[in-house]
Amino acid sequence: MNVLVGLVGSDESLKTLRQTIERTREVGDDLTVAIVEKPESKRSQAEMVERTEELLAEAEIDAEIVTLEGDPGSALVDHAEQGEFDQLVIGGGTLSPMGKIQLGPITEFVLLNAPTTVKLVR
Repeated sequence: MNVLVGLVGSDESLKTLRQTIERTREVGDDLTVAIVEKPESKRSQAEMVERTEELLAEAEIDAEIVTLEGDPGSALVDHAEQGEFDQLVIGGGTLSPMGKIQLGPITEFVLLNAPTTVKLVR
């Protein structure tokens, strides 16, 4: 399977990346990591590229890393449309006090507009 994982600079994104790397090791997926720009994130795009390279090297996984500019949701959906991806993996969603999932604006946009199957890692 050809998998695209979308990341911003959050701890949640690193969790999503770790889980996606583990799956890639288990089943041999082709992996592309897209790091979108989100200025208010905990980590910069450059820091996320560095951390992604470290995690991929530790797992001995070859993957393409791309950085995307502009609106995070739109950039990720546009990149997914340009490639031949079987699945788009994103992190997102928190639980409300009532136990229902709450989606952030990027996650919601990707879920509603992606041209391929979307896997949401919580």
